[in-house]
Amino acid sequence: MPSSLVIQTSFLGDTVLTTPLLVQLARRGAVDVVTTPAAAGLLANHPAVREVIVYDKRGADRGLGGMMAMARRLRAARYEVAFLAQGSWRSATLALLARIPSRVGFATSAGRWLYTKRATYPAEMHHAARLLMLARPNGREPLPDELRPTLFPGDAERIEVSALLASHGVAAGERLIAFAPGSVWATKRWPYFEELASLLAADGRLVIVGGADDSELAAGIVAAQPAAVNATGRLSLLASAELIARASVLVTNDSAPLHLASATGTPTLAVFGPTVPAFGFGPLAPRAVVAGSETLACRPCDKHGPQRCPLVHFRCMKELVPAGIAEQVRSLLLPPDATS
Repeated sequence: MPSSLVIQTSFLGDTVLTTPLLVQLARRGAVDVVTTPAAAGLLANHPAVREVIVYDKRGADRGLGGMMAMARRLRAARYEVAFLAQGSWRSATLALLARIPSRVGFATSAGRWLYTKRATYPAEMHHAARLLMLARPNGREPLPDELRPTLFPGDAERIEVSALLASHGVAAGERLIAFAPGSVWATKRWPYFEELASLLAADGRLVIVGGADDSELAAGIVAAQPAAVNATGRLSLLASAELIARASVLVTNDSAPLHLASATGTPTLAVFGPTVPAFGFGPLAPRAVVAGSETLACRPCDKHGPQRCPLVHFRCMKELVPAGIAEQVRSLLLPPDATS
C-alpha cells in the first residue's frame, strides 16, 4: 500500500487540527508525520499515524546540515506523496530534497513553487477542513463529524492526571472547570481570569492548564481561589488533553487548549479578542460558545494577535466582562436539553 508523509511543523494547535487529514490518509495506507519536538507528543498513540518523525528545525536539526540529514532519512522511506500542511519554503525544500515525487500543498503557501500539485486554499473553511481538503482537492467538503480532531491519551497520561488531582484532594466525580489563561500572543490573553475564578468557585473545582510560561497567570488565579489546581507546566500536552477531557467545561483564549478541547469533546467557552473564528480556528467541540466584541470596527486587527493593541485601548478584551462570561460558562454546565 502507498505511504504518505505529512509535514506539519507549525503551532501546537495546527498539529491537533491536522489529525482529520491524518485519519483520511490512513484509509489509503501508512502515514508518517514530521513535526516539532514540542508537538510530537500530541500524536502518541494515534491510530492513524505509523511514525512520528521529530524535526528540531530550531535546535539539533537547524540549518542546511540538519535539513540534509532529515532529507536523507525521509528519502530512505521512499514516500509516494508528501502533504505540506505547513507551507513554508523550509518544509517544501525538505520534501524536494527527500525526492518525494508528489508534493501537495496550498497554492497560497510560500513554498508553492516546489509543489507538484497546488490545492486551492478555501479561506472560508475551518482550518481542519482546509487541511483535510489537501487529500481530496476535487472532492466533497468534509462533514462535521470528519472535522473533529482526535487525540489519544493513554494509561500513562491517565495515571499522571489522576495523581495530580489526588495530590490536591480532588474527589472522584467532583466537577472540574478548566481554565486556559495563556497564549503566545499577549493580546489574546483575556485579562479577567482571576475575577472569573471568584465568580465560578461555587460551580466546581477550578483547574488551570497550560505550559510553564503560563505559571505566573496561574499563580494569580490561585491567589484569588486557593483551592484551584495549578497544572501549568506539570503535565505533558497529551496529559493536558486528558485533564481537559475530565472537565465539564473549558474557558480558554484563542490558543492550543481550545483545540485540545475540540479533540476531547469538552464544552468550550472560547474568548476571542484581536482574532475571530472566521480565520478558521474556532472551537469544534460539540458544545461551544464564542465570546467576542462584535461591534468594534478595529477587530480583527491581526491574523495571530499582536503583542500590543495597535490602538492601545485593548477594548476587544476589556469589554468582555467577567459576569457575562460566567453566565455563559454556567449555560454550558447545564445539560444540553436544559438550554434548548
